[in-house]
Amino acid sequence: MYQRLRSALACAGLALAAAGCGGSGAEPGSDRDRLDRLIGTEASAREALGEITRERDRRFAGPLIELLRANELGLVRTLSGSEIADGLERITGRDGGLDWDAWVEWYASTDIEAPSGFRAWKGGILSRIDSGFGAFFDERLPSEIRVEEVVWGGVALDGIPALDDPATLPAARARYLDEDDPVFGVALGGEARAYPLRILDWHEMVNDTVGGRAVSLAYCTLCGAGVLFATETDERTYTFGSSGFLMRSNKLMYDRQTRTLWNQLTGRPVLGELAGDEVELETLPVVVSTWGRWRERHPDTTVLDIRTGHDRPYSRGAAYGDYFASPEAMFPVGPPGRGLRTKERVFALRVGDAPKAYPLDRVTEERVINDRLGGRGVVVVAAGERIATRGRDERTGVDVEYDSGAEVRAYERGRHRFAGHGSDALRDERGRRWRVTEDALAGPGGERLERLGGHLAYAFGWLSYFPRSEVYGEEG
Repeated sequence: MYQRLRSALACAGLALAAAGCGGSGAEPGSDRDRLDRLIGTEASAREALGEITRERDRRFAGPLIELLRANELGLVRTLSGSEIADGLERITGRDGGLDWDAWVEWYASTDIEAPSGFRAWKGGILSRIDSGFGAFFDERLPSEIRVEEVVWGGVALDGIPALDDPATLPAARARYLDEDDPVFGVALGGEARAYPLRILDWHEMVNDTVGGRAVSLAYCTLCGAGVLFATETDERTYTFGSSGFLMRSNKLMYDRQTRTLWNQLTGRPVLGELAGDEVELETLPVVVSTWGRWRERHPDTTVLDIRTGHDRPYSRGAAYGDYFASPEAMFPVGPPGRGLRTKERVFALRVGDAPKAYPLDRVTEERVINDRLGGRGVVVVAAGERIATRGRDERTGVDVEYDSGAEVRAYERGRHRFAGHGSDALRDERGRRWRVTEDALAGPGGERLERLGGHLAYAFGWLSYFPRSEVYGEEG
């Protein structure tokens, strides 16, 4: 699927190849001057590349990897792909050829710092795709990430349109849904709402209000993670859109209030006005379930209206079925390691500063896992079987079947130890019955053990940003 996307992007890029970035008036011989000459004329590009390779200046590995991609997409053709690859090999001492994916993965494993002026230079190239891209790469704005690792995901700014305060239906009127359709289930403040994945596959972001709380459901289809964030902070209420950018095949969303880029898995601003601030969005509980199961638990639930105002084929697998069924990532990522497959599904949980991944195979087999994380007792509870989804990928016309995850929740457990099948009730060490609810485990004497904000993800996505995350099962 990645090769198909790459071909489409290359064709689109050819129309932009003649555009110029313009000079910066940089001092001759400076880093920025060399960067500008790389995208100026064929003669100036070869001159700059010669200087860089003679000096074995590894700082220019990032720019040359960027240039390799720009050449591939038809955005910059001052040097051939083989010339760029040869320059990369000379300054790094490694064989990578024209394999952009491999170069990106390698660079992520290094601590090389890019030359001064790189960020604005990169923004100028990306502005050839969408004029709105350049503002994200203002040199004056703070950053918590290596901007070299930000890659274009193949769409324009808001090219994947968010759903803002979307229309909903009562369960009885949602006749477009089948019982086995996977949904994101959210229950806050006594209100339940379902977000069908076959709609969210096309939009990846919902800005909504549930139970009186402003929330955003940020869904990264590429890393298999739908994360629910509370978006009202002491300073303001944020709404989010899709920037069109990725880092380590993870969605970078942006807020419309400050146009800062945020990491979709961590809920932290990473590039822009808010980067470096203490702001971090609260992660709220969300569960992947089937429509039938969710409606059974919440007969009063509302659900997204299929009439979103956008013309999309909202059928199962239509947007990404081929990708979901594939074991491979679409964009460059290193293997997750830790005995996990690249796209193995995990239940991802953070308690304080302590992250942990629970392989979904283990969770659905054991059903109830009593654990400790961040110095606190937690219990992870699985209900039902794995959710197998059948559909057709509209882009390939191929019938597909893929795993959509499973219904998993996590709770505080205090000093209790729980057992049971994990569906609607558990029993503690004294045999007392506790109800499994969306808010908490409800004890027989009115006790409450609060629910925690976990979510599903592909292993590569979670471990890319939490490389020191514990993995359940490693310890034993």
